[in-house]
This record gives sequence, C-alpha cells and structure tokens, in this order.
Amino acid sequence: MAGSAGAPPSAGAGDVLASATPADLLLTLLESVVRERHPEAAAALRGEVIGGPGAPRTVARALQAQGLWFQMLGLGEQYMAFRARRQAETDFGHDQMGGTFARVLREARERGVSTETIEAMIAALHITPVVTAHPTEAKRVTVLEKHRNIYARLDQLESNRWTPLERAALETQLRNELDLLWLTGELRLQKPTVEQEVAWGLYFFAENLFDTVPILQDRLVRAVHDYYPEARADVRAFLEFGSWIGGDRDGNPSVTTEVTRKATRSYRLASLRRYARRLSMLLRALSISQDAVAVPLWFQRALVKALAQSGDAALIAQRNPNELFRQYLTFVQRRVTATIDHAERGWSETIAPRYADADDLVADLLLLERALRESRCEQLAHALVAPLRREAEVFRFSTARLDLREHASILRGAADALAAADAVDIATPEARRAWLVTELGSPRTPERTARPVPAAAAEPLSMLRTVHDVRNEVDRRAFGSLIISNTAGVDDVLTAYLLAKEAGLFFDAAGVERCTLPIVPLFETIADLRTAPAIMRSLLEVPVVRRSVRALGGTQEVMIGYSDSNKDGGFLTSNWELSKAQTKLTRVGAEAGVAISFFHGRGGSVGRGGTPTGRAIAAQPAGSINGRMRLTEQGEVVSYKFATRDAALYQLELLGASVLQHALEGHPDEPRPDFTEAMEALSGAAFAAYRGLVEHPAFFAYYSAASPLEELALLNLGSRPARRASARALADLRAIPWVFAWTQNRHVVPGWYGIGSAIGSFLSIRGDRGAAILREMFDTFPLFRLILDEAEKTLLQVDIDLCRAYAELVPDLATRHAILGLVEAEHARTIDGLLRISGGTMIAQRFSLLRGRIDRRLPMLERVHHQQIELLRRFRAATSDPEERVAYLAALLLSINAIAAGFGTTG
Repeated sequence: MAGSAGAPPSAGAGDVLASATPADLLLTLLESVVRERHPEAAAALRGEVIGGPGAPRTVARALQAQGLWFQMLGLGEQYMAFRARRQAETDFGHDQMGGTFARVLREARERGVSTETIEAMIAALHITPVVTAHPTEAKRVTVLEKHRNIYARLDQLESNRWTPLERAALETQLRNELDLLWLTGELRLQKPTVEQEVAWGLYFFAENLFDTVPILQDRLVRAVHDYYPEARADVRAFLEFGSWIGGDRDGNPSVTTEVTRKATRSYRLASLRRYARRLSMLLRALSISQDAVAVPLWFQRALVKALAQSGDAALIAQRNPNELFRQYLTFVQRRVTATIDHAERGWSETIAPRYADADDLVADLLLLERALRESRCEQLAHALVAPLRREAEVFRFSTARLDLREHASILRGAADALAAADAVDIATPEARRAWLVTELGSPRTPERTARPVPAAAAEPLSMLRTVHDVRNEVDRRAFGSLIISNTAGVDDVLTAYLLAKEAGLFFDAAGVERCTLPIVPLFETIADLRTAPAIMRSLLEVPVVRRSVRALGGTQEVMIGYSDSNKDGGFLTSNWELSKAQTKLTRVGAEAGVAISFFHGRGGSVGRGGTPTGRAIAAQPAGSINGRMRLTEQGEVVSYKFATRDAALYQLELLGASVLQHALEGHPDEPRPDFTEAMEALSGAAFAAYRGLVEHPAFFAYYSAASPLEELALLNLGSRPARRASARALADLRAIPWVFAWTQNRHVVPGWYGIGSAIGSFLSIRGDRGAAILREMFDTFPLFRLILDEAEKTLLQVDIDLCRAYAELVPDLATRHAILGLVEAEHARTIDGLLRISGGTMIAQRFSLLRGRIDRRLPMLERVHHQQIELLRRFRAATSDPEERVAYLAALLLSINAIAAGFGTTG
C-alpha cells in the first residue's frame, strides 16, 4: 500500500500528473485517495462489480467513490471549458466571444444602431436572477466548499511559474483536498431548516457574487466606452438579485412570519458585513496625502460636517493626519458599523448616525468618487471606490430582494374569514367580486384596523405586515413581490390586494389609494396559461390595480411556470403554450397601456425549462422581454452557475448580453401562419399522447415502483415537504420529484414524451409537404428548433435496456407491460421523427461535445444504475429488519446522488 494519505505523489507519478488534463488529474488523484482509504471501493472505479447482496456498506463505499468520480469529472470539464474560453479570448479578443457585452455592442455598431438607442436600451436593462431553495441540490454546503477549494488548486496549477518542487507541493495540496472530500459525509442526516437554506443561498453571495457584480458592471461600461464612446459615461446598475429562501410559503409550513423576519435579518447582515470588510480594505489602500493632490474645497467642507456628526472628529483627524479621504472613509465605516450594531441588537455604541437606507451609503460613496476625480485621481476612483458603490447599488442593505409566495387557496381562506367576521355572504362569484371591489374602495378607519383578526387570516396578514415593518427597518427594496401560486381568476389577485390593504401596505394620496407591494399572479398549468390573457385583461381594468402598477414603475409582472406546465402537458405542448401565453399577454398589456414583463419559473433540467440561456432568450416571443428578465435559479443550477467566480461571471454576462441583444434586435416577426398552424397541430397530438400516458390507470403504480420516487423524500434535500398530501395522483405530485425520479430511472419522460406521436401524426396527414414545413421550421423557427434540439439531447440520457431493468421492479406484470410498452413505442417514434426532420443518422449527432461527455460517463453510470435497482429491491423487501433497512437506505441514497452527479442534474 502507498504511504500516508497526505504523502506527495512519487516522481514518476508527478511526471504523469504534469501532463494530464485537469479532469484526468483529478480522477487520477481521486483513485489514489480511494485506493489508499478503501481499496475495494477503488476497484469500482476500474469497472469491477463491488460487494454482494449482503454487503450494503461495501456497496455504499463503492457508490460514494463513483459519485465523487462523476463530481470530479464534471469539475475538471468545467475548468477545462473556462480555460479554453480564456485562451480563445486571448487569441481572438473579448468582442469575438459569444455571450459578451463587447460582442453585442460591436455588432450593434456594425449594424448602425444609434447611440440614442443604445443609451435607451441600457437604461431599460433590468435583470433579476432569483435564487430559490427548491430541493434539487444533492450536495451539502461543506461539499460545495471542498469543490471550490479543488477548483482553486487547479487554477494555481495552471501557472507555469512553479518550480518542480512547488508544483509537487500544489499537487499534494490538491490530493489532500480530495482526501478531505472522501472523508466528508456526503448525505444530509436531517432535513435542512429554512435558516440553513438561507445560509446556503448566502454562501454563493459571500464567495462569488459580491465580487463578480462590480466586474460585470465594469465590462458593460468598458464595452459602451469602446464602441459608443459618445454615449453617456454613467451606466446605472442593471442587475439585482431576488430570493425565495425564507419567503416561499407555498406548501412549506416551515416558512412562518418569524422565519421570514429572521431571513431578512440574515440577508441584511450579509450585505452590511460585506461593506464593512470592503471599507476596511479601502481604508488601507486610500492613503492619499493632502500634500500630493488638490482636494476640492467643497469636499473639505463636507468632511468637516461629516466629522462633526461622527462624534469623534479630533481622534479621526489625529489618526489619519493630512489624509482627508481616509478621514471621510472612517466616517462612512463608522456609519456602517452603527447600522450593523442596530441590526444585531437594536442599538449601537458608535455615535455616528446609522444609515437609514442603502441610498444614503451610495450617496456618500458617489461623493467620494467625485472628490477623487476632481483631485485628478480618476483611475483610483474607478478602480477602488466605484466597485464598492456598485455593490451597494445592487445588493443594497438586503443582499437580495425577498419575494413572498403563497398559494391562492390560503389567501382565499383568509379573505373568507374576514368576510365571515363582518357577516358578509360571499358564497357566489358575483357576491365575492362585489365584496372585494367594495372593500378595496373603502377607507380603513382606526376602529376597523384594530378589530380582532380571524384565525384563518392571522398568518397571511402577519406575513404582509412584516413587509411594512422590515421596509422601514432594513431597506425600502428589501422585498420583491407577493406571488400568488395557482392563480385561477381575477378574484385571486384582488384578494391579495385586499390583504395587502388590511396589512397597511396601501398608500393614500389625497384619498386615492394604491398598493406599494407588487402583486404577481403565477400561471402554471396548461389551462392556467390559456386563461391568463383573459384574467389579466379584466385585472388591468380595475382602477386600484392600474394605479398601483403605474406608481410602481408602470410594468405589471406575470410569472409563468415551466415545471408544472410540463408535468401537466408534456414538453412540446408546455413550450408552445408558454410562448402563446406570452404573446397574448404582451398584446393585452399593449391594449391596456400597461407593459407586461415576465418572471420565468425555470428549473435546471430540460423537463423544468432548463434550456441554454442564450438560445432560450433568443426564442422568446416578439416584444416579451424589452430589456427586462426575471427568472428563477433553482437548486443545483445555483451551484453550477455561481459556485466559482469563473462560472458566476460567465453566466451573468451571458444572461445580461443575451437580454440586451434580444432588445437591440428589435421585435422579430411573429411565426408565419403556416408555422403557427403546424405548431397547433403538433401540440395537440403531443398533448393527447402525453395525457394518454399519465392518465393510464396503471401509470402511477408503474411510476412509483419503477423509480426511486418514494425514496427521494428520504434524501433530505430541502425544508419543503416532498409531496402535497398523499401524492397518489399526478396533480398532487410536485414537479421536482417528478423530473428527478424519471432521470434516475433513465426514462426521462418529461423531456421528450409525445414528440414522436406529434411528428408521426403530422406527417401521416400532410405527407411530404408537411415534412418540408417541419424542416423549414427546424431551420428558421427558433422555438421549434430549441424544442427539438433539447429533446434530442434528452434522448441521449434515455436507455431502453435500463428502462426495462427498472420496470422489473413493478410487481404487477400487466402494469409493467402496459406502461413500458407505451414508453418503448413512443421512444422509437420520437427517434424516427426527430431524425426525419434533422436529417441526422443518429440522435444528437450535431452535439458532438455533449455526446462525448455523456459517452465517457455511460459505463460507470450503467453499473450504478444496476446497483440502484438491486438496492431498491432489497430496501423495499427489508421491512422486518430495521438495521438492514438503514444499511440499504444509505447505499440507495448514495446511488441517487451518484446518478445525479453523473448527469449533473436532479430535478
């Protein structure tokens, strides 16, 4: 056996490692660690079958090794991709790289886009990634930190400046990180609390996003300067972050008003402590003597006034004699410290006045920037102060704007209780509407406000009153919107307005009231998407809604759900209905004189809307973006996009540049009538085939038995319960475990099912002419091409032999044959149909890089799948032996983690 776990590689090994790719280097070192720690598990990495039916602990170790193998392969590939991108940028220039502001603005200049247009588009640019704690992240924060350390070691090894001894030391450090990862428990032993999920979300801000945002903003400023030097120099902050963690109450009883208050406090302290650290660094750096520059007189007067407010003017001046900028920064730092003290304990020993709002801190930093520029220190102002000011503009005193989300039925129940307390009968739709309109138009007297709150309304009203309180205590922009899940009609939205009024969130200007909290309906199912235009048309006719929207910026936001619409109607129908809804809603807004923007509720997998950012934005309907984009970043997508600085900067610039490009290219033509007709026909046939599967009487029994659906709840991925009620029907099942389970058993139904029937039906009726139309759509219609491309990519993950192996877990033979037969037949039809349109000879032939990545994983994945099938069989059978059941469960959960790592996605 080799030496101790921390021993350096031998000289011969070092020669091999020095020439290895980052991915191969990680896999080689991982195998070294596993071989030393658990030789039998290391054999699994070489393709051997490890452990028998009676050795679940040995199997668990092998699965842990295989899961880490997938993780390190993915991490190494990600590092190689960014290394290749850096090299391409070096060779060809930043403005030649796709997904960059520089390229978008260079191409705009070449097309003759005017400076005025650029200024207007950038001024309108507003992008909000919203971090959610949807339970799709299978890695603990501790594991994410280990990954970050490993990535940093790879980056160090990239340099050519190391001596052989130094490089060997770095490789030893890298091996030690892998050793620590092997020794770290991978599974969560308990479900995380909401507080822990908040800490998970803040990890990405603390490690990468705080640092990345000023760089991103600077890239846009530089691109404007390079290609539109005549444009206004100031480019305002175009990015902000949202969060659902601590505010998403839909189906999560753990999110209470008190939990929401604690979450806002955590978000607040994260940003304030960041500013305190940055100010300390700035204080050390900004050692400019008054003798070296001509400090403007107006700044000297402002400093005198600031020091007088500090309560310690003499000591500050004595500590930093002749360093006026340091003196001013000391005052700013003391104000931030006082603000932190107040947030932590409600009072401060610091005499300097605390900041009431982030706007005040931004104003102080702008004043400092101006003084430096006028002292002929323009570059220092740009390099040292502007990044901190940009952070404060984006993250304010709340890090992210916290959305509140509640199910429409809960809000309806609260309104029913209020009506009952007033002895008002609202049993009919007409009576409910009349009552809502009357109440929204009635002033709130002190007596009415002080009345007892019915029990059913207490928690929703407490939630909304928290918005009022926290805005005053923390930051005026601490909260985002109230999102209404399962919005079924206008009354659901008016109910939210009424509860906001009861909670004190209305502003009265000379007897004319408006709501100060944006109310956002969420349309999720196929039926919801189809009725959304009519609902919004009626809603925008309500005076209080129009006044509120106008006062909040003139844009009504609408959230559309990708996950549930896919679960409801299948991949093709979901995408088409989402596109149609956006087109119709955009028209409704135009007719009402109110801009409508969209909040895209996407997940990570294709079945939950997780398509490539640039192409997804390019495929959005005409006029549906207009420089505004709000979208969820869920679960493992957050760690994929934001766990390293390279990834965070790339992903955020790609998002921003894609939205800007969509706006600059104007409003593309709507689909040709024959394309629209074809999509309607395809969608109808796909929907029928998909519903034929999920409505089959044997479907749920097959799905539950032939996948680890029931066992996923034991993985402790999130604070939210894994299911609604008993979840014995499709409508009760959450979209995340729906996709997760289908990925685990290699059916991956949500990403392709129904497309084969759609194409087959279309061609059987329209023949060669229909085939020509579909090929033309494939070449020229971005949405259709996106749907087919993503379906082909998904089919690379489908393995019919493994589907059959999982189907063996279904005890009833008739159930097994019925559902598996439908899947096999549709799979064959889909492959045939896709190849007829694309002209390829094999699925995903044009995605050679993706095929290569998946092909490298398939042999290991196949072994893990067969282990999982056997573990499912034994775990389900071990009902009488609790100890044996626990041992099989640990191995089973590790197999779930390993497969998720292999494909890089859960749900």
